[in-house]
Amino acid sequence: MKYIQKKTGAFMVIALLVSLAGSGQPGRNPKIKPANPGIATGAQDRARWVKDLYKIAYPVVHNLAEGTLKKNLPLEQGPDYNLVVKDVTYLEAVGRTAAGIAPWLALPDDATEEGTLRAKMRKEMLQGLRNAVDPENPDCLNFKKQSQPIVDAAYLSHAFLRAPKALWEPLDTLTKRRYIDAFKSLRNRSGAYNNWLVFAALTEGFLRYIGEDYDPVRIDYALNKMKDWYTGDSWYKDGDLFSMDYYNSYVIHPMLTDLIKTLLEKRPGKVHVRAEDYETALRRMVRHAEFLERIIAPDGTYPAFGRSVTYRTAAFQALAQVALMEKLPEHIRPAQVRCALTKVFSNMFEGNQNFDANGWLVLGFNGHQPMMADVYTSTGSLYMATLGFLPLGLPADNKFWTDPPADWTSKKAWSGQPVKKDYKVDY
Repeated sequence: MKYIQKKTGAFMVIALLVSLAGSGQPGRNPKIKPANPGIATGAQDRARWVKDLYKIAYPVVHNLAEGTLKKNLPLEQGPDYNLVVKDVTYLEAVGRTAAGIAPWLALPDDATEEGTLRAKMRKEMLQGLRNAVDPENPDCLNFKKQSQPIVDAAYLSHAFLRAPKALWEPLDTLTKRRYIDAFKSLRNRSGAYNNWLVFAALTEGFLRYIGEDYDPVRIDYALNKMKDWYTGDSWYKDGDLFSMDYYNSYVIHPMLTDLIKTLLEKRPGKVHVRAEDYETALRRMVRHAEFLERIIAPDGTYPAFGRSVTYRTAAFQALAQVALMEKLPEHIRPAQVRCALTKVFSNMFEGNQNFDANGWLVLGFNGHQPMMADVYTSTGSLYMATLGFLPLGLPADNKFWTDPPADWTSKKAWSGQPVKKDYKVDY
């Protein structure tokens, strides 16, 4: 498939999309010129990120826009899966993909190859969002049955908060009303007594943000429990007991920080938050980002521990968000985060080990490893992997992309370079 753009009186042919070998879905992977020999530049790193993110997100976004998501999304499930897969997996795929690609889609249009690709995906995402709440569309998603939609409505709300002008405001009035009603319908259910409190609160925070009636109790309860569950040095418990896993990055830090920010920006009153609460949440997320940067090994691997490791690169959402916000600590250069994550993404997504023949993600960590999936994990769950790509929301001329390559902390440490001593914090 080719798109032709007129430029300076001549036609510049841009071959944007190519098929993977054996693919039944042509067009999901953009053609990116291979990097020059030697160390990649920031521009080449960005091109690789765009290719990898597009490769992951395209099957979800394109099929939803075509009304074929339910027809084509595989229903692979983890051992002893305990949900009703057809009631939950499609919304999982949509909400999680949208939350990851939102900052990239929020960038303004431009005439570059990436810009053309981004505009195409944004157009399909908007059509897909309309389809997702249209009762006449075969891809109309479930918000009213099971508890799992509490989770993925929150990821969809997060996408709207991350890119309101790109993904929320362009929707027609009827579609907006359908989402509002769908989000409010979640109030007749409760979820787990852990990070799920943040999911419910974020959706209510979004309703508040757009001027709708919201439930302040769900917000206050989540904020108060997260204060109780903070254990120190950037780590929150996930319920009454501490869990050694990536949920502080999958969920807690990004959603909690953005929730508090949203509460301070819109409609003061009713919810009890202060500017100091946001500053504390942000400082804790920055500290957690520092930890995440340190666990990336010199070869770009990282520990596969804890629940939900099949979410893959979502493990780095907190680091990615801090980079997107340009809040990295002074001793962590943006380029070293770029280079570290580029190496992680290369390990994960440059091959086809994490994709089936039609381009859908497969259950596993780095390959088809269904035994690593949890009892709540199905194909749609895996699209949280997009959350590691948030810095693509920084424009191409930002120093994150333009600074020369830099070694990350573990690479420095293992090669005898100077490294800042790490120590606990008291906030």
